[in-house]
Amino acid sequence: MNHFFKLVGLATLLLPSCTPAPKTETLPELKIVSKQRIDQTLFSLVDQGVIAGGSALVFEDGQEAYFGAFGLADGAANREFDRDTLVQIYSMTKPITGVALMTLYEQGLFSLDDPISKHVPELASLQIFSGKDENGDVILQNPEHQPTVRDFMRHSAGLADDDDNPVGELYRLVDPTNWNNTLTQVAEKLGQIPLLYEPGTQWRYSAAVDIQALMVERLSGMPFDDYVQQAVFTPLGMRQTSYFLPEAHRSRMAGLYQTQEDGSLKQLPNEEAHAFNIQRQTLTPGNFGFVSSIDDYMRFALMLQNEGTFKGVQILKPQTVALMATNMLSDDVTERFWLPSKGQIGFGLDFAVRVAPPVNTDENFGVVGEFFWDGFASTLFWVDPENDLTAVLFVQITPFNNDVHNAFRDAVYNQPD
Repeated sequence: MNHFFKLVGLATLLLPSCTPAPKTETLPELKIVSKQRIDQTLFSLVDQGVIAGGSALVFEDGQEAYFGAFGLADGAANREFDRDTLVQIYSMTKPITGVALMTLYEQGLFSLDDPISKHVPELASLQIFSGKDENGDVILQNPEHQPTVRDFMRHSAGLADDDDNPVGELYRLVDPTNWNNTLTQVAEKLGQIPLLYEPGTQWRYSAAVDIQALMVERLSGMPFDDYVQQAVFTPLGMRQTSYFLPEAHRSRMAGLYQTQEDGSLKQLPNEEAHAFNIQRQTLTPGNFGFVSSIDDYMRFALMLQNEGTFKGVQILKPQTVALMATNMLSDDVTERFWLPSKGQIGFGLDFAVRVAPPVNTDENFGVVGEFFWDGFASTLFWVDPENDLTAVLFVQITPFNNDVHNAFRDAVYNQPD
């Protein structure tokens, strides 16, 4: 493929032909995917105790090329992972939020270069942390320009977080993303916290996508979760994706595991691990929070692969998907937090974008032009337009394990060990 996206009519591929195919006809051989190699890799990760279990789904050339479920979804209940298992996708919520917001962009309701305060006036008085005086009081300075919507979609707005940074203590005190906050209260509280850097000069992960969710509410006139349901989930047939999970479906959720210092896995109590999703929360975050099935998330990924359309239903225009999947970080943005750990990548609008091949086998393998994101519990998806390949990996382990992603990517692309 030499163009950015291969135009694939997925609906046509999935419908039976009017003329029965000869019995001798077989599907074309897959260009890349080796089912045996992926199986070996994923079962090996289970056998080594790196993961308790998981599932993986890969489409190539518009057809399912691989599905596998392996190991335990819930060790405490002795329940195996299967295709119906639900997982917490954490930050893989962010691309969904971005797509929802960009449906409103297509309606002409905002510009990427609008100052964020045009739509969220609670952020109109943001100033930058510039140190402390001799009395220990914070010194503030005005930014050269207000952060824009683009800054909030590419994580360059200047927002801090609760990590070890000069304003982390204040962030923890204000607690903007407390589950009892509304999205408006998130904005009000973020407006009380100084920016950590001049907007547009650094990349730093933050609560910026919650502000995108608030924009969706204000521009659409609907609660964020209702708009996402109407604009994304229902058209795509994503019936298994939500914040709140009714009791009847909770036995399908995968447990959450923590990797201990000795490398062993410890399962957290489900009541603790699933707390956000088994109770109705005030907060409807754009940053995290959805539970999903692997087939649901693949529907979302295939929509992106097919330039904004899935089974004849258009969510976004092709040029909008291409815009989101275009690197928007200039070479001047040298401070990139932990982003370089994911390889030779830049960042578009709520997606990482691969801009150069890996420099060695220690890096996650990927193809230039690929766009992707992952989640706190080590979930992963990517879209590879060059090879018309889309992959989703569901595991539930913390801390985030990049080695699992490296192994899975190598297996999908048949890279040497």
